Amino acid sequence: MIKTIKTGSSFVALCLVAIVAAAVTFRAQAPAASGEQTYKQYCASCHDQVSPRIPPREALRKLPAARILRTLDFGVMMAVAYPLRRDERQAVAAFLGTSEPEAAPSPRAFCPANRPIMAGPVRETWNGWSAQPSNTRFQPGESGGITSGDVARLKLKWAFGFQGDITAFAAPTIVRGTMFVGSAAGLIHAIDARTGCLHWVYRANGPVRAAPLGVEDGPRRVLVFSDQLGWVYALDARTGKEVWKTRADDHEATRLTAAVAVYRDLVFVPAASWEETRAIDPQYACCTFRGSITALRVRDGSRAWQTFMVDPPTRTGATRSGTATLGPSGAGIWSTPTIDAARGVMYVTTGDNYSHPATLTSDAVVALNLNTGRIVWAQQTTPADVYNSSCGNRGANCPEESGPDHDYGAAAMLIGTGAGRQVLVVGQKSGVVYALDPDRRGTILWQTRVGKGGTNGGVQWGMTTDGRNVYASVSDMARLPPGPDTPPLGDARFDPVQGGGLTALRLENGERVWFAAPRPCDPPRPGCSPAQPGALTGIPGAVFSGSLDGHLRAFSTDDGRVLWDVDTAVRHTTVNGVEAKGGSLDGAGPVVVGGMVFVNSGYPRFGGMPGNVLLAFGID
Repeated sequence: MIKTIKTGSSFVALCLVAIVAAAVTFRAQAPAASGEQTYKQYCASCHDQVSPRIPPREALRKLPAARILRTLDFGVMMAVAYPLRRDERQAVAAFLGTSEPEAAPSPRAFCPANRPIMAGPVRETWNGWSAQPSNTRFQPGESGGITSGDVARLKLKWAFGFQGDITAFAAPTIVRGTMFVGSAAGLIHAIDARTGCLHWVYRANGPVRAAPLGVEDGPRRVLVFSDQLGWVYALDARTGKEVWKTRADDHEATRLTAAVAVYRDLVFVPAASWEETRAIDPQYACCTFRGSITALRVRDGSRAWQTFMVDPPTRTGATRSGTATLGPSGAGIWSTPTIDAARGVMYVTTGDNYSHPATLTSDAVVALNLNTGRIVWAQQTTPADVYNSSCGNRGANCPEESGPDHDYGAAAMLIGTGAGRQVLVVGQKSGVVYALDPDRRGTILWQTRVGKGGTNGGVQWGMTTDGRNVYASVSDMARLPPGPDTPPLGDARFDPVQGGGLTALRLENGERVWFAAPRPCDPPRPGCSPAQPGALTGIPGAVFSGSLDGHLRAFSTDDGRVLWDVDTAVRHTTVNGVEAKGGSLDGAGPVVVGGMVFVNSGYPRFGGMPGNVLLAFGID
C-alpha cells in the first residue's frame, strides 16, 4: 500500500572505460568517500599519463575545488561521472583542487541603483514552469506582448553568459519585469529582463535547472526553487537573502529537475532521481529510490506531508554477479505538478520503475489530494516499464524483462474545451499523446501517435495548447553507427536528417490538423540533430520550438509554416562580459513576456552541442 507521510570536453571519452571498470572494483564498503582513493580508482589512469588532450594532475591542482566539482556535475566530465555518488565527487574535487573561491561576477554586470527590481507591470510575468498553473505553456497577447504577426521582427536584444559552464539548461521565470534563472554552476541570477543587468546572485548547493516560483508570503514575495541534489530553497525575491532551505527527500540520489507548484500556503516539490544511472555500476544494489511529492509550508519550509509513488523496497534476489536486487523502485516525477483547485487535486506524471516488481503508478498520470497528498486515482499508459541505464549494454542490473523506457518527462495540461468541460492532455516518450477525463478517474478519451518514441524519443519535456489545438513536438533523435570519425562523448554522431517534427492535434478528438516536418541539419555538424525534445511555448497564432540543431523557430498555428528561424549556436557578445556560445536547445522552452522572448542555449547531456548563453529577443 502506498503511504502518505504526514509531519510538521572531448578528452572524457578516453577515460570512460577506465571509470566504468573502476566502478566494478571500487564501489565500496567504506562509509565515507576518500578523495585520494576515488582519484586512484577513477581518474589516475587518465590524468596521470602524459597527453596533450588530457589535463595532468598538476594542472588540476591549480583549479578551485568548486570548479572541478562543477565539471563533474554538469561540465565536460559529467558523462563519465554519473556512476559516482555525490560524496565521491566532492571528495575527489577537494583532493585535487584548491580552496580558493570561484570568481564573482564583474561589478560592471550589476544594475545601476536607479534600476529597481520587480518594478515592471504585473502583466509582465511568467511565474514558474508555465504562465498558468494548468501547465499549458501558453502566453496570452496581453502578457506576452507578441502575436504571430510580430515574430518576424524579433531581433537579439542582449545575451548573458554563464561563466565556466558548458550547459545552459535552466528554465527562467519572470516576475514584473525581473528574470530569475538558475545555472549549472548552482547560481540563481536576478536579471533585469529589459537590459540583462544583474540585481543579485545567490549560490545554491548544486546545479539549478528548475524554474523558480515567486510565492506570496505575507507582505513579501519569496522565490522557491530546487537544485539537482535534492535541496529546496526560499529566498527573499527582492534581496536574494535566504529565508530557508531544506531537503525534499533523504535518498542520496534524489534529483529535482522540475519547478515547484503552489496552492494556498503549500509548495509541492516533485522528486526524480539519479539512481537510474547509478545502476550502471554492477556492484550497486538496485534500486531503492521512490518518486514522491512533498508538500512544504511556504513560511518556513517545514514538511506538511510526503506521498511516495511506490511502496518501500525489499530484497527481491541477486544479480548474476551476486549483488542484491531490491524493489519496487522508481516512478520518479520529472515535471511540475498541475494544480486543479476546483477539484481539490493536483496531477503528476511519473517515470518508469528501475527494478522489479513493476507498479501501477509508473508511466502514469496520478491525481493527489491537494490538502493531504492522498492518491485519488492513477491512470497508467505503459504497464511493466522496468528500466535503468545498465540496460543500454545489458548490464548486471538490467531487469530480465526490461523497457521500453517510455516514462513521462512532460507535465499534464489541464485544458478547457469550451463546452464547460476540461480534459487532461499528456505526451509520453512513447510518442503518443493522450487525453484523459479528470471527472472519470483519468479515463482515456482519445490517444494519437505523433512520433516513433523510444529512450530518447517521443514527447520529452512539454507541449502547449491554445484551447483549440494541442501542439506536440518529438525528439526521436537518431544516432549513426560508430565509425572512424565518431567523436568522443562530447558531441554525438547524430543522423542529420532523422528526428523531430511538430504536430497539431484537434483538442476535441485528437485528429491531426497538420504536421511540420523537421528541417535537416544544414550543414551537418557535430552534435547537430533535427530532434525537437525541448518544451514548446504558445502565443496567439504561433508556437515556439527549439531543436538540437541550435535553431529556435516559430511555427504558424494555422498550418505549421515557419514564421521565424534563428540559429542560436553561434558566439555571442554578452552584457556581462563573459565569453559565450549557444548550442543545442533541449529541456526548458522559451519564455515570452512583455514583447520579448527568452531562451537558454546549450544542452550537451545526450551528445548535443554545449553552450552557456541566455538570449533575449525583442521586436525590432
